[in-house]
Amino acid sequence: MNVVTRFAPSPTGFMHVGGVRTALYAWLFARKHGGRFILRIEDTDKEREVAGSIPHIIESLHWLGITWDEGIDKGGPHAPYLQSERLDLYHTYAKNLLAAGHAYPDPYTESELEALREKAAAEKRPFLFRDFRPAVTEPWDGTKPLRFKAPRIARYAWTDLARGHLGAGEEAIDDFILIKSDGYPTYNFAHIVDDIEMGVTHVMRGEEFISSTPKFLSLYEALGKTPPAFVTMPVILGPDGKKKLSKRDGAKDILDYRADGYLPEAMLNYLALLGWNPGTDQEFFSPEELMHAFDLDRIQVSGASFDEIKLRSINQHWMRQLSTVDFISRGNLSAPETGKLEKIVPLLKERAQTFSEAREMLAGEFSCFFTAPSLEHPKLVVKEPSSRPGMTLSALEGLLEPLTSLPEDVSAEVVKNTLMPLADAEEAKGKGGRGAVLWPLRYALSGQERSPDPFTLISILGRDESLSRIRKAIGILGE
Repeated sequence: MNVVTRFAPSPTGFMHVGGVRTALYAWLFARKHGGRFILRIEDTDKEREVAGSIPHIIESLHWLGITWDEGIDKGGPHAPYLQSERLDLYHTYAKNLLAAGHAYPDPYTESELEALREKAAAEKRPFLFRDFRPAVTEPWDGTKPLRFKAPRIARYAWTDLARGHLGAGEEAIDDFILIKSDGYPTYNFAHIVDDIEMGVTHVMRGEEFISSTPKFLSLYEALGKTPPAFVTMPVILGPDGKKKLSKRDGAKDILDYRADGYLPEAMLNYLALLGWNPGTDQEFFSPEELMHAFDLDRIQVSGASFDEIKLRSINQHWMRQLSTVDFISRGNLSAPETGKLEKIVPLLKERAQTFSEAREMLAGEFSCFFTAPSLEHPKLVVKEPSSRPGMTLSALEGLLEPLTSLPEDVSAEVVKNTLMPLADAEEAKGKGGRGAVLWPLRYALSGQERSPDPFTLISILGRDESLSRIRKAIGILGE
């Protein structure tokens, strides 16, 4: 099968998850079938264009690893790939339609059109421009809009590769504008010309385009061209699963996820499953696995809720697959001592779901690995039972000798096996027990009420630094 797909965003703002998923599905399908994937920019609506959108689109796709075979910033046999640079082509198609009797200049002013709409409303019927199509028109000189002369047909039917058989009545087929009075084509016209010229075989799209499909099909017929296969994706819903995801509900710039410390492979993995079911229990897919597994038959019809909790879980999975070196590099992590940072990575993999969280941990609860803590006497003895005054001091003093016998670099398991019997012995003596030993040890090492366990702390800090901090705590207790 000769497959050509495209992603054709408008430069009207940031890239959000809906647009990225459209690009992803089109890219995966092309890659699976050895086809071509095109990046085209549809910039004919100049009033809505936002400066910087095109570089942002390119940067977003590059970050995600979605590559294109031809298109904007790359070139190719169908260049240019910016619609505003293809105006002559659209005008050529428009003139051909005009010559064949499939188009005509719009003779009405805005006020006249409004009067016709009011007339239709007064007659309690939908306004269709074709009902007021002029019998005689003047030659088109480009100063007025050019309209398509839609066929009068009772119903259009077509097959969507994701939705099955679809159809619409005659009310969906009207005389729409091809070329505006400013010389720019409308979306309804330009994207069809481009898809024809670029040989697009499959169009991935949102369900908002279903209602316009009869217009597209009627134009393909007038041009004598076979339409591509349409693949309509399910809407992405907000977290409540009731309405389309919006900025208010958390739809944000895709590059914000990069800044928040998400991995591109995690984002691709999650978005692929947001509307597509692989038919197996597999949850985690690399880009290569997605290319192999993706098909159109398992694209869902019902909406899919955007669940950031699920996204975070998938992101953590892919963070955990990284080597220590890659984890530090891709997470943009830094610390005063590289050796200690490498030892901390397993803790970060266990606790952090994004690299943003990992960086916060290094600056927060894990900062104790690089800076000796300030200790407070009341917190050192907070677990000490009133019936056993001085227990904390004697417990910490009792840890010095066995800890001194250990090597400088020692595993948490060895530390635990060495020190835990001392805590167990206190447990056997009665009230206070292990907590009255392990709590002051952990606090002496970290200076925090929440931190890794003391055995892990010692293994990362090293024997000598750990002994120094314990002796500091003993000094405070002895004052």
